[in-house]
Amino acid sequence: ILSIWGWGGLGVVLFLVTFGPFAIFYLAFYIFCFIGGGFAVTLLYGKINSEKHLEKCEQSYLPPTQIGILKTLDEMKLEIRPIKIDRRLTGSSFIDEPLQQVIQFALRDYIQYWYYTLSEDESFLLEIRQTLQNALVQFSTRSKEVDWQPYFTTRLVDDFATHLRVFRKAQDRLADREDKQRDITEELVDSFFEAEVEMERKICRDVVCTSHKDEEGFLRDLCELLLYLLLPPGDFHNKNMRYFLREVLARGVLLPLINQLSDPDYINQFVIWMIRDSSCNYEAFMNILKLTDKPAELEAVKDKVLEELQYLRSLDTAGDDINVIKNQINSLLFVKKVCQTLSEVDALKLAANFGKLCVIPLDHILIHNIALQFFMDFMQAAGAQAELFFWLTVEGYRVTAQQQLEAMQGWQKDGGKKQPSATKGLLKAAALGVYEQYLSEKASPRVQVDEESVTKLGEKLQKDDPTPEIFDEIQRKVYDMMLRDERFYPSFKQSPLYVRMLAELDMLKEPSYRGSDDGVKLTCLLDICYPY
Repeated sequence: ILSIWGWGGLGVVLFLVTFGPFAIFYLAFYIFCFIGGGFAVTLLYGKINSEKHLEKCEQSYLPPTQIGILKTLDEMKLEIRPIKIDRRLTGSSFIDEPLQQVIQFALRDYIQYWYYTLSEDESFLLEIRQTLQNALVQFSTRSKEVDWQPYFTTRLVDDFATHLRVFRKAQDRLADREDKQRDITEELVDSFFEAEVEMERKICRDVVCTSHKDEEGFLRDLCELLLYLLLPPGDFHNKNMRYFLREVLARGVLLPLINQLSDPDYINQFVIWMIRDSSCNYEAFMNILKLTDKPAELEAVKDKVLEELQYLRSLDTAGDDINVIKNQINSLLFVKKVCQTLSEVDALKLAANFGKLCVIPLDHILIHNIALQFFMDFMQAAGAQAELFFWLTVEGYRVTAQQQLEAMQGWQKDGGKKQPSATKGLLKAAALGVYEQYLSEKASPRVQVDEESVTKLGEKLQKDDPTPEIFDEIQRKVYDMMLRDERFYPSFKQSPLYVRMLAELDMLKEPSYRGSDDGVKLTCLLDICYPY
C-alpha cells in the first residue's frame, strides 16, 4: 500500500513539476472536448444515416406537408378563376354603357384608392361591382312596374308649382315686413318655411334643408331604405356591406349631387346650355310676357323691342327681303303694344274698386280658352288646381263616353258583340283612372269633397257599367265650391290676373263687338257682362 501511495505521489509531483500547477484544469478541458466531440460525431452520423434510411423508405410514409398559412395561400391562388359579370342592367345599351362608366368611376374614386393599399386581390372589388349591378337591375325592374305618366304630368308639376308658390309668398311677406334689421337671406329662409307649414300643413323641411348634419342623416336613412328594397336579403343583413354602401351612396353620390344641383351658378349654366340650340317659340314668349308681374321686366322687353325696331328700319333693302323685314316689324310692334297694355294693368286694376270692371261668370270662363288659362293660373297659385283639373277631366270624359256609347249602339244594331264589350271595358278603365287620380285615398293632390259621395261613387264604379253622367253629382259639388268659396272665383275677380284676363280679351273698356273671330267667340261673354 505504501509503495502505491509513494509511486502515486511521485507521479503527481513529477506531473506538477513538468506541466505546472494549472495542468489539472487543462486536463479536464481536454476530457470535456473529447466527450463533446464524440457526441457531435455521433449525432451527425445518425442524422445522415436517418435521412438515407427515410429516402429508401419514402413510399411507406405520408408525404410531408408545408406550413399551414403557406399551404392555404397556395391553395387560394390555385382556386382563383376569372369572374364573368353580366354587364346588362336595363336591357338598353344606350343606358347600360353610361351606367357601367358611373360604376367604374365610383369604384375608382371611393374604393380602389384605399383598397389597393391593403390588398391586391380583385375578388372584393368584383363582389362590390356585382352587388351594385344587382341593385341597379332590381331598381330597373321595379321602375318598369311604375306608371310614371301621372307622376310626371301631375304630381311632379304640382310639387314644383307649389314650391314656386311658397317662394313667391315668402317674397311677398318679406316685402311687407317693416322690421328689416336681420339679414335678408335669413328673413327669406324663415318666411319660406313659415309659408310651407301653412300650405303643406303637416310637412316642413326646414331642419333637413338648413342643417348639414340632419341632411346627411336623412340621406343615410333614404339610402338604407333603398338598399332594403334593392339588395338581396343576404347582402342587406351583412352590416359591414350595408353601412359601407350606405355611406358611399349618401356622402359620395347623393350629397355632392344635391349640392351641385342647388348651386345657382350651375343652374344658370344648365339653363344657358338648354336654350343655346333652341329658341323660345312665339306662344311661350307671349305667355311669359302676359304672366309677368314685374314692371321692370316689361320695360326691359319694350326697350329691346324699340332697339330692334330702330335697327330694322335703318336697313336699306329691296326685293323679297323687304317683305320679311315688314313682317318682323309688325311682330315687334305687336309685342310693344302688349307691353304697353300690361304696363297699364296696375293702373286699371284700381278701377275694380270703383265698379268699372265687367263680371264674367264662372261657367263662361271654364269654356273659353284664354279666360280658362288665367283662371287655371290663379287656381294653381291658390293650391286648388286639383278641383279645376277634375272638372275639366270629367267634361272630357263625358264627351268621350257619349261618343263611344253612340258608336256602341251602332255596332249592336249591326250585330257586333266584341266591340261593345271592349268599349265598356275602356270606359270603365277611364272612369276608374279619373277616380284614382282625383278622388281615391292615394290621389295627390286629392279633390276635397264629402267622403259619402266619394264612397258611393266608388261602389257604383265597381258594380255598375260606367255612364257619361256617373261623375255629375261630384262635379256639381266641385263647381259650387269653386263658385262660392271665397278662396277661388270670388278672390279671382279681385286679383290682378282677372284684370289681365280682361285686358287680353279687350274688355277693360266698354264692351265692343268686333268682326274678328275672337269677337265672335266672346259674344256670349259680352252679352252677360255687368258692372259690380
